[in-house]
Amino acid sequence: MLLRVHHAAIICSDYARSRRFYTEVLGLRVIAETYREARRSYKLDLALPDGAQIELFSFPDAPPRPSYPEARGLRHLAFEVDDVEHGKRELEAKGIAVEPVRVDELTGKRFTFFADPDGLPLELYER
Repeated sequence: MLLRVHHAAIICSDYARSRRFYTEVLGLRVIAETYREARRSYKLDLALPDGAQIELFSFPDAPPRPSYPEARGLRHLAFEVDDVEHGKRELEAKGIAVEPVRVDELTGKRFTFFADPDGLPLELYER
């Protein structure tokens, strides 16, 4: 029945800051951008290279994430990369704090974590 992940939805606190992060720092392509007056909310559809999408929303007065990183619900969003060390260096060159690279004890794959402007845990996971 399920074919693949179509999109992940993220609610941000500062739309301009998060839009800049996802488009300029992570390099995601804008598919569509909509302002919904009735909700006082933006919806930004962003394309990932594999066809999946990220939907970035701004809602006034959205509550903060209750804990980091072990809040109930989505734990983190992981992006597959060819070279974790290279990705880490690229993010750091853009001023993003990135954790040390670790090795997944179950798969032997390298990974690291960083955060979006609202502290949402994001991961680079090596192919």
